[in-house]
Amino acid sequence: MTQIFDNPADFADEALDGFVAANRGYVARVDGGVARSTEIPAGQVALVVGGGSGHYPAFAGLVGPGLAAGSACGNMFASPAAGQVYRVAKAANAGGGVLLSYGNYAGDVLHFGQAQLRLNAEGIETRTVLVTDDIASAPLDQIEKRRGIAGDLTVFKIAGAAAEAGLSLDEVERLAIKTNYRTRSLGVAFDGCTLPGATEPLFHVPAGQMSLGLGIHGEPGISEHPMPTASELAELLVSRLLEDKPDDAGDRVVAIVNGLGTVKYDELFLLFGKVEKLLNAANLTVVEPECGELVTSLDMSGLSLTLLWLDDELEQFWAAPADTPAYRKGNTAPRPRRELTGTDESAEAETEKATAASANLGRLAAAVLAQVRDVVVEHEAELGDLDAIAGDGDHGIGMRRGVDAAAAAGEQNAGASVERVLTAAGEAWSERAGGTSGALWGTAVMAAGLALGNRESYDAGDAAAAVSAFTNAITELGKAEPGDKTMVDALLPFRDAFKDAFDGGTSLAGALTSAAAAATEAARRTADLRPLKGRARPLAEKSLGHPDPGAISFGLIVERVATYLASETADSTPAVSHMAPTAGNGATE
Repeated sequence: MTQIFDNPADFADEALDGFVAANRGYVARVDGGVARSTEIPAGQVALVVGGGSGHYPAFAGLVGPGLAAGSACGNMFASPAAGQVYRVAKAANAGGGVLLSYGNYAGDVLHFGQAQLRLNAEGIETRTVLVTDDIASAPLDQIEKRRGIAGDLTVFKIAGAAAEAGLSLDEVERLAIKTNYRTRSLGVAFDGCTLPGATEPLFHVPAGQMSLGLGIHGEPGISEHPMPTASELAELLVSRLLEDKPDDAGDRVVAIVNGLGTVKYDELFLLFGKVEKLLNAANLTVVEPECGELVTSLDMSGLSLTLLWLDDELEQFWAAPADTPAYRKGNTAPRPRRELTGTDESAEAETEKATAASANLGRLAAAVLAQVRDVVVEHEAELGDLDAIAGDGDHGIGMRRGVDAAAAAGEQNAGASVERVLTAAGEAWSERAGGTSGALWGTAVMAAGLALGNRESYDAGDAAAAVSAFTNAITELGKAEPGDKTMVDALLPFRDAFKDAFDGGTSLAGALTSAAAAATEAARRTADLRPLKGRARPLAEKSLGHPDPGAISFGLIVERVATYLASETADSTPAVSHMAPTAGNGATE
C-alpha cells in the first residue's frame, strides 16, 4: 500500500516532479510528461512512449540516448490526454518525425491518436506502433486486440536504438512493428495492487491461489490456479509462450522476467534460472536477458515472462547502447544539455463577445457542471469498486479528476458564451482525467458546446442538437456499439427517450427526466452483457453480473442534471424556459 503522499489526487504529478528532480541529467519536465534534457541530433526520429503512471521504470524511466526521446505520463493507470502527448512530442521532435508507441489500451489509443492527427496536421510526420504482446488478452488469430504489458520494453528498446542509429521514420516504424510481432508475454499475480489513498487492493487472489493472465493496470487475471512451485510456474509460463511463438521464430530469444512491484529480486532470479534451463532444453539460446523490475504495477505481487524471438537485424539493435535513468546498456557518448522548445501551445484564440442569450446559457452550463461534479464526488468510491471487478479500478478517480477540472473551467468562464464555457470544460476534462472516459466525456462536452454556439437566441431545436452532438461525439470517437457493455448502452437509450419525449412536446426538463430514467435502467441491464471493448474484455466472466461503470456513471450524471434543470424550470430560469419546445418542434437528430 502506498503510504507517502499529501493528496492522493496529486500523487502522479508530484511523483513525476520528484523523478525529474532526481534525474535532471537525463530528463526535463514538460507539461504532460518528460523529454530528454540532453541533445538530440538534428533530423533524428523521436520515439515518444507513454501511458498511465504507476509502472516505473516504464515509461519516464526509459527516456534517454538509445531509447525514448520523450514520455507522456498520465494519471495513475490512466492514459495521458491528447494535449499532453502533443506537448511532449513537440518538445521531443528533432525534425526527423515522431514515432508514438504504447500499450494497446482504449484510452491510450484515443488520446495518442488525437495527438497524432494534430501533429500531422502541423507538418510533423507522426506514426504509431501499438504494443500487443500479452497472449492472455486475445487468441493468436486476434493478435491486434492484445494489450501491451512488459513487451513494451522490447519494442521501445529496438525502436529507440534504430532512431539513435539515424534510421528513417519508415525504418524505425518497420523495426518496431517487427519487434512487436515477435514478442510474447504472460503474467501472473499473487495479490492485487493498491491505488494511492485507497485502503484496499483493486483485487485479491484467494490464499493458496495464483491469478493467470493479469494486466498491468491492476486488472486481475483471467483464471485462478493453485499456487505452483517455482519449477511448475516456470514450466507454465515457458510452455504457454512457446505454444504462441511467431511463424518466423528462430532459435535465439531475449528472455525477460519482470517483477510487477513486490516480488523480490531473489525470487525473480530463482525463477529466471529455471526459465533459462527450460529454454535451453527447447534448443533456444538466450541472448542478453533481463531480470528485474521493468514494467511494474504499483505494489502488485506478481511477475511476467516475455520472450522476443530475434533475427540478426533485431539482435543488433537489442544489443545497442542505451543510457536512461532506469535502463542502461553498453556505453554512450556524453551529450550536452539542450534547451527545450515547442512546449507551449499556441495562444488561445480571442473569442467573440457573448450574446445575452448565450451568456445566460453559459452560466447555466457552469451550474450544471457543478452538479455533475457533486454527483461524481458522491459516488467516486463505488464507481472505483465497480470498475475494479473486471478493470483497473480507476473509473471513479478518473471521473473525479476530469469533472473537477471541467467544473473549475466552467466557473472561470461563467458569463462567457455557452460555447466557450463547454469548450473550456471539455478541454479541461480530457486533459485532467486521461483514460477512455476522459477522451469521450471531454470531446462530447466540447461537441455540445459547439452545437450550441454563440447565438442571439435559442429554441427547442438547439437543445436536441446539443444532445445529438454529445451522443455522436462519443459513438464516433469510441466506436462502441450497443451490446459492447460500455457507456453507449446507456447513452443511446437516453438519446432516443429524450428525442421521443421532446418531439412529443414535453418540456426540456421533462424530456431529460424521461431520458435519464431510460439511461439508468439501461445501465443496470449492462450487468447481463459481456464486455466487447476496453480493459474489461479479457475478463468477461468476472464482468458478468455487474453493470458497466461507464454506463452507471452516465446514468447518475444525467439523473442529477435532469433533477437540477427541473428545479430551475420551476424557478422560471430564462435560459431553460427559452428552450422549451412546442409539440412537433422538429428537433433534429
